[in-house]
Amino acid sequence: LSLYSSPARETKYVENPQTQLEEGVSRLRHVMEPYTAWCQLGFFFFFFLGTELIDSSKVKVDSSLCSDFFSEGCEFLQNPPAGFYPRLGVIGFAGIVGLFLARGSRIKKLVYPAGLMGIGASVYYPQQAVSIAKVAGTQLYDWSLQGYIAVESLWKDN
Repeated sequence: LSLYSSPARETKYVENPQTQLEEGVSRLRHVMEPYTAWCQLGFFFFFFLGTELIDSSKVKVDSSLCSDFFSEGCEFLQNPPAGFYPRLGVIGFAGIVGLFLARGSRIKKLVYPAGLMGIGASVYYPQQAVSIAKVAGTQLYDWSLQGYIAVESLWKDN
């Protein structure tokens, strides 16, 4: 036995046959290819050609009902405050982690992502979190008081 050479092995690549699901997905991708290329081209023109496209579309948007909201959103996304996109990424990642942790129950799938995103947002925006917590606290107190009154009236009637 030689320490420096190994015997030549004959290997042959064998491709696994496609399943019906794989064939269906392949056909669907080929059918949808022109539409996805069109969407990618539109995405490229909208986001990379920038201001000319947005300025030309403002005329159409200003006649709609939500023109103020749309124009403010476009202006905000064109000139975001410093560190906005990294913060948005961390908050979004917290939501994805919440989805990963919420295996099983449907209630968990609603509570965990929203809770983790809320915690992430409150870390970056503490003043807004305090104001939202105050409003939510008063609403929760009002709802609990209404529930207490309803239960008390049912208890007294019986």
